[in-house]
Amino acid sequence: MSRGFRFDELLDALPTAHARLLEWVAQAASARGMRLHLVGGPVRDLLLGRGLRDLDLLVEEEVLPLAEAVVRAHPKTALEIEAHPRFGTLSLRAPEASIDLARTRRETYAHPGALPEVAPGTLEEDVRRRDFGVNALVLPLDAADRSRVHAVVDLVDGLEDLAEGRLRVLHGRSFHDDPTRALRGARLAVRLGMKLERRSRTALRDALRDGAFGAVSGERWRREIALVFEEPKLGVDAGRILQLLSELHVLAALEPGLALPRDRQAPLRRLSHSLANPEWPVGRFRPWQAGLSIWLAPLATVTRRRTLERLAIRGDQATRILRFASEGERTLRALAKARGRGAIDALLGELNEESLQAIFALADVAIRRRIVRWGAEDKRRRAPVVGSDLVALGIQGPDVGRGLARIRAAFLDGEIANREEALVLAQELARRSARAPKRRGREARSARPAAVAPDGAILDTGLKRRRKSRPVVLDAPPASDSRSERGSDPAPVSPPDPPTPSKKTPRTDPTR
Repeated sequence: MSRGFRFDELLDALPTAHARLLEWVAQAASARGMRLHLVGGPVRDLLLGRGLRDLDLLVEEEVLPLAEAVVRAHPKTALEIEAHPRFGTLSLRAPEASIDLARTRRETYAHPGALPEVAPGTLEEDVRRRDFGVNALVLPLDAADRSRVHAVVDLVDGLEDLAEGRLRVLHGRSFHDDPTRALRGARLAVRLGMKLERRSRTALRDALRDGAFGAVSGERWRREIALVFEEPKLGVDAGRILQLLSELHVLAALEPGLALPRDRQAPLRRLSHSLANPEWPVGRFRPWQAGLSIWLAPLATVTRRRTLERLAIRGDQATRILRFASEGERTLRALAKARGRGAIDALLGELNEESLQAIFALADVAIRRRIVRWGAEDKRRRAPVVGSDLVALGIQGPDVGRGLARIRAAFLDGEIANREEALVLAQELARRSARAPKRRGREARSARPAAVAPDGAILDTGLKRRRKSRPVVLDAPPASDSRSERGSDPAPVSPPDPPTPSKKTPRTDPTR
């Protein structure tokens, strides 16, 4: 294991955008006579020969003037500064890269679980406040002497911990000060194949016994749980992390009765694999919501509710996770019985990406194949007609949505192949709509279209590819709003689980 690196070696280990941004910061620091250090996880991963994810830089002066100097020196690049004055930290962001800058500091905690009180400190004080020995390593950087080998600075025997595969806290009250270190430790242990050493386990048990975990806000716990479900992107099984947290009694400290049921381990492993290697085009979504839906579903209702409350998960997100326990099972049963691609589309088209990922992880092999085919092919196929075509034929109101669903199902099932045949079917639907008695009052308000019709013949349109034995979607509501053929056409029923846009959670707790 190398214990020294040249500046050029570090640049070569980074993606181009990150290397360029680091070089700009190092040049600005050199011009100002500031000593710049790479610290924490990046040094650890560099020593292990792993890819670098984040860049954490440390200086012994105020960081804002340094970041502003970088911005001034590169006016043609869209650089942004997000400062956290309370902690003496900031994030410097370029279009495809970001760097975290911090001033060396010391910390004190008013009570267990509190955010730290920060004051400027020395490099050694900054190192000794950190969570684990393997995260307390420092590499000096010097852009002015790119060929010089700089030795890793190790003030806490972190190199020995790294060589031994050992996770060690730096003092006995580390978990009292910041209980979220338990989750970070579990992530590191599984990702790097390390073990929490004996004294650190004792420190964790002491913090659990003293109730330190109850003092941490739900928002902070939610962010840490969310990071557990980001680990699959690094090839890590999120279920193994949760299992370790359960064995360490951390989950029960968050909520009595919270554990990882044995039958959830395989689905969480499949979810982790799917997140690392998507089998269909996936947009931005919340992996933690899919993970919680799988994890919590078999637990008692009161445990699920209290867990979500403890994690400060409220509103629609909480409702979806709670409902998944029953709705997920119903969807799986319906998928097993569905015949035809149109029937599959009617079921899956109503799901947001989080629910789809959870359903996929829980499904058997046959259903997973259907989901992959739908996600890779049918999801983005456009039906030959849109709502305005049906309106032009005299179809109105909720019948437009039902008609579009019927035509889409026939198209996916191969019963119609082009716009002309779709219009023939639309004309038959228009005639049926005109003949059908209009519902009134309570009957109209309570009528709900069925998602999948029982076995039966398709409408008699005179098409040559008519098949009399296949189930078809008759009165389904239109699929999700993402389908372009729907456009702004009216729909009778809003999808029960609309996609929720995912936003990158800002790093609001820069003490990590």
